[in-house]
Amino acid sequence: MHRNFSTTDTQASKQLELQQQVAFHEAGHAVAIYLRNQQCNLPPVFFQITLRDSQGLHGNEPWAKVEGGRLIQNLPHSLLHFSTADQQAYLWAFEADMVNLLAGPLAEAKYVALRDGEAINRQLINVEALRFYGGAADVALVQEYIDCFTHTMAQGSEKIAQIFLEAFNFIEDPLYWQLIEHLARYIIASNKQILGCAEIIAVVDEAMLHCKPMGSLGQMPRFQEARL
Repeated sequence: MHRNFSTTDTQASKQLELQQQVAFHEAGHAVAIYLRNQQCNLPPVFFQITLRDSQGLHGNEPWAKVEGGRLIQNLPHSLLHFSTADQQAYLWAFEADMVNLLAGPLAEAKYVALRDGEAINRQLINVEALRFYGGAADVALVQEYIDCFTHTMAQGSEKIAQIFLEAFNFIEDPLYWQLIEHLARYIIASNKQILGCAEIIAVVDEAMLHCKPMGSLGQMPRFQEARL
């Protein structure tokens, strides 16, 4: 999962603010990959967060990014020749990957809104707006998924709207947001080059023990069956 950004501002405060935005972005991806896949009874998948020395960054180099985390590594051209059972298995994995991809820029967008004392709701932000929150690559990859199993522009638009809503509801869930905040702070404070999958899961699991039980964790239904 690759973040896109470009900055020439080297002021310490601006650099720190960018790091905080990136940390929330990657925490959104990571918490979604771990918990949404688990709650949807999908197989665990390896992922990690790599971090680089912010002082040496320039151009489009990311400070931190999630590597791995996708259930579908190589997208098929179409699902038309798959059996019905295989199609459904692919669709569950497709939708999980797409929600997890959008959870990153949405988490960053929510962080920025809260930081600036602004509201965030489905009327104020859409998929295209996520490009302003490091999400251009994420949105492009979601479109690749959509192209694999929708046959008309209308079907594609309907599916993207559904996926966006699921990702938005995820970051708006109070419990999940607490976990994203906790992991983001952990990422910022880390002096490691790699936060491994087991470490990230342990951080999230520990945070869950101390979070107030006000979210919907444990009650998430399996993704709705997609219409082909």
